[in-house]
Amino acid sequence: MRIGMLTSGGDCQALNATMRGVVKGLFEKLDDVEVYGFYDGYKGLIYGNYRLLTSTDFSGILTKGGTILGTSRQPFKLMREPDENGLDKVKAMKDNYYKLNLDCLVILGGNGTQKTANLLREEGLNIIHMPKTIDNDIYGTDMTFGFYSAINIATDAIDCIHTTAASHNRIFIVEVMGHKVGWLTLYAGIASGADIILLPEIPYDDKKIIEAIQKRKKAGKGFTILAVAEGAISKKEAKLSKKDLKKKRLKENYPSVAYKIADMIRMETGSEARVTVPGHTQRGGSPCPYDRILSTRLGAAAAQAIIDRNYGNMVAMINGETELVPLAEVAGKLKVVDPNCKMIQEAKAIGISFGD
Repeated sequence: MRIGMLTSGGDCQALNATMRGVVKGLFEKLDDVEVYGFYDGYKGLIYGNYRLLTSTDFSGILTKGGTILGTSRQPFKLMREPDENGLDKVKAMKDNYYKLNLDCLVILGGNGTQKTANLLREEGLNIIHMPKTIDNDIYGTDMTFGFYSAINIATDAIDCIHTTAASHNRIFIVEVMGHKVGWLTLYAGIASGADIILLPEIPYDDKKIIEAIQKRKKAGKGFTILAVAEGAISKKEAKLSKKDLKKKRLKENYPSVAYKIADMIRMETGSEARVTVPGHTQRGGSPCPYDRILSTRLGAAAAQAIIDRNYGNMVAMINGETELVPLAEVAGKLKVVDPNCKMIQEAKAIGISFGD
């Protein structure tokens, strides 16, 4: 069999571990298999930048972060548009697939990557998609690889802030990655004992944030920790159109939502609120043990799907078991935090404020 493989979109800690799982699963059961790696995501597939990989390439990478194939962002909405030289990108990808006489293309990536994977499936290519993102927002799977590793880093960042906040009796805001969904902020916030957690799915009220801070002060607690998703939005902003919201934020000119909230806290309470942004550290470093296991299991399941020629699917983790989910049923959908889910209710039950 001849298999193609690429990693697309933002990197994360367990991409290499997942590729390793796929390849080891194939090499274990097949005597004659060739694996071609495309460099820098879909860009490599478009422009024919690839090489034949061997088992040696996948040795010792279980604990290695990033991706040995490199990655790039190729927006789905531009895939049908020619490049600057007039090249038909979809046709080019198909041509390179057929040029190598591939039996299947394994694509590791998040939501945008998945939409292009489904496009290629619709164009007649044999596709297997592997759910990668630190945001855990891919519909159809309980867990994405990279998520728990990012939780560990975000949690550690907030843990470190805790000691400084307690020592100086200050208000600290830690801005966690997540533009559209708040899974990472929710998990890291609860794990680190954050007092206030702000998510994109639960628009916040400035007054409720101030009330939560003042409540802690009255209880004799001199510091407050806020875990804020970078996509957090106020109730007033949630009522605006995307166009009006963009204009409003350009006019305000804050670096990010955390700085806006810090300024609001200062004006309302007279207390300074310090901001920490872990940023891309949340996508870096070695995968945690959970992700290594998850990636190995997903990889082995992908290998079996390839051997069985069961294409056109995403390999998912559902109720602790690996499952194949049709790409057609999940591509383009987003898995968001339910504001009324038990996890939110339980967090509120122990006094965590969500600003609502």
